[in-house]
Amino acid sequence: MKRSYPLFILLIVFLLFTTGCWNRRELNELAIALAIGIDSTKDGQFLLTAQVVNPGELATGNSGGGTGTSPTVIYQAKGKTVFEAFRKMTKESPRKIYPSHLRILVIGESLAKKGIGKPLDLLTRDWELRSDFYIVVAKGMRAEEILKVPTSLEKIPANQIFDALEVSATAWSATSFVKLDDLIADIVSDGKQPVLTGIQADIKGDKKTSLSKQNIEMIDPPARLHFQKLAVFKYDKLVGWLNEMQSKTYNVITNKEKSTVVNLPCPKGGKAVYEVKRSNTEMKGKIKNGEPEIDLNIHVEGNLGEVECHIDLTKPETIEKLEEIYEKGAKEAFKKSIIEVQKNEKVDIFGFGEAIHRADPKAWKKLKKDWDKSFENLPVNINVEGEIRNVGTVGNSFLEKIK
Repeated sequence: MKRSYPLFILLIVFLLFTTGCWNRRELNELAIALAIGIDSTKDGQFLLTAQVVNPGELATGNSGGGTGTSPTVIYQAKGKTVFEAFRKMTKESPRKIYPSHLRILVIGESLAKKGIGKPLDLLTRDWELRSDFYIVVAKGMRAEEILKVPTSLEKIPANQIFDALEVSATAWSATSFVKLDDLIADIVSDGKQPVLTGIQADIKGDKKTSLSKQNIEMIDPPARLHFQKLAVFKYDKLVGWLNEMQSKTYNVITNKEKSTVVNLPCPKGGKAVYEVKRSNTEMKGKIKNGEPEIDLNIHVEGNLGEVECHIDLTKPETIEKLEEIYEKGAKEAFKKSIIEVQKNEKVDIFGFGEAIHRADPKAWKKLKKDWDKSFENLPVNINVEGEIRNVGTVGNSFLEKIK
C-alpha cells in the first residue's frame, strides 16, 4: 500500500500540467467564416472570398445592440493554393479566418469547368473544418459576386443561402443539397458522377446600389439570390447543366425528392395539381443477353392540392383516372429526361453503374472501363405507380356550382 503513494502523487502532479484545452481559441481572436467562395484567376491562381460574421452588429436588444454597419464582412486573397490564400487573408483581417462553422461553399463556374479536385483537397484534409456544409456552383458568374449580395430575411447571407436551399430541395425537388462527403464519394465512384445545385444573383439597375445596404431597405430588393437547376460533373469537372425536368428526374431516381407539385390535365379539360408527399425509387441493374439494363420502379404518394376543372371527386373512378394520368405523364417525362442526359451530358449521374456493379460484379469489371459509352445506349425500363391519398378538406370544388 505504501508503494502506491509515490505513484499516486506522481499522477496528480502530471494531471496538473495536462488540464485544459491545449488548442483552445478565444472568440475575440477569431473571424468566423460562414460562407466561402472559390474562383480561378487569369494568372492560374485561386481567389478566395470569405464572408465573415460581424459580431457587434448581430447583438440584439434595446441597449448596446447593433451599430448600423453590415452584419458580415468580406475578406479576399489570392494564392497559388487555397491554403496560401487562407493565410494571406491575415494581411487584411485582424483575426485569423476560422472556417469550422462554415455553412456554404460557393464555387465559381469557370473554376468548376477547370476542376474542383485541388481546392477540395484542403477542405477534406483540414481538421478544423466540419463536412456538414452545402456546396453550390455560381451559374454564369463568379463565387465572389454571390457572397457580396446583401439579403433581407436573414441578416447573414450565408444563413439565407443555407436555409433557402433546404426549403427549395424539400418543397420543389428541382434542387438538391450536397455535402462534402457525398460530393467526394461521387467524384471517386466508377458508377455515379457528381451533381451540384446552381445559384445565381439577379441584379437589376445600378450594381453599386444593389450590392449596398440599400438593397435590403427596399420592399422589392433589386439584387436577389436564387437557385438555378443542377450542375453536372464528370469526376471533378463541370460538363453541363440540367433543365428543370431533368433536375426533378435526377432527384426522383436518386431518392432525393421530398415533395413537389405536378400539374395534371383533367379528362374533360382544365387541370388539377398533384402534390407529391412521398416518393421512393427502387433501382435494379441486370445483364440481359450480355448487355446491361436498368429497371426503375417508382412509387409516389400524394394529395390533390388544387382542382381547376369539372370532375366528381366523390367517385373512386375519378381518382383512379387522375392517378393514371399522372403515371402516364410522369413515365414519359422521366424517360425523356434520362435519354436527354444520355445524349447530351453523356455521364451517369443516376448511379446506374453502381446498380450494375451490385447486380453482377464480374460483368461490371469489364463494363466500367468504358462505362460512359455504355451509359449512352443503356436501356432503362420505367414503371410508375402513383397514389392519391387525400383530396383536401372539401370534396368537389366550388367551381362546380358556378354556371
